[in-house]
Amino acid sequence: MSKIGKKPVDISEGVTVSMEAAVVKVNGPKGILSFKIPQGVSAKVSDGKIELSEKNPQANNSRALLGLTRSIISNMIAGVSLGFEKRLELSGVGYRAQVSGEDLMLFLGFSHPVKVSPDEGIKFLVSDNSIIISGIDKALVGNTAAKIRAIRPPEPYKGKGIKYQGEVIRRKAGKAAKAVGGVK
Repeated sequence: MSKIGKKPVDISEGVTVSMEAAVVKVNGPKGILSFKIPQGVSAKVSDGKIELSEKNPQANNSRALLGLTRSIISNMIAGVSLGFEKRLELSGVGYRAQVSGEDLMLFLGFSHPVKVSPDEGIKFLVSDNSIIISGIDKALVGNTAAKIRAIRPPEPYKGKGIKYQGEVIRRKAGKAAKAVGGVK
């Protein structure tokens, strides 16, 4: 049995979980999320906990699905009670971001500003040189952050671009450093 899947998921205060057929619905102060449980996994809600188990332990991927399902349900409960956020940092001369309405406008040295529209449930906030992406769905927040970072990923020579907060960019030496030790 999966080590992660064995642990029951605690239901936080203010969060209600309901099971309809093979769909788990989690309702909390920040919103509602739902997830369809895979065929090889069964779930039951009892006294403030959700317990998951494999239907057929001999199936190939049932252990992996059990751990995955447990993690997703745990993230749903955390999302509707606390929410998730990712922070991105802009570094580069003239690189800036601003929120206009719901959309995020990025000025990244291209000939035009890049407009990013949020998916449902995602909010953008800009402060100083950082972009804060927040929402209740962990996967959606992470995917949105990855899409924004992919617009102008950090380059290794000057470190310009969009990076995650705390991300370390391995820097490379340029041509000038290589030419110093060269032959005339």
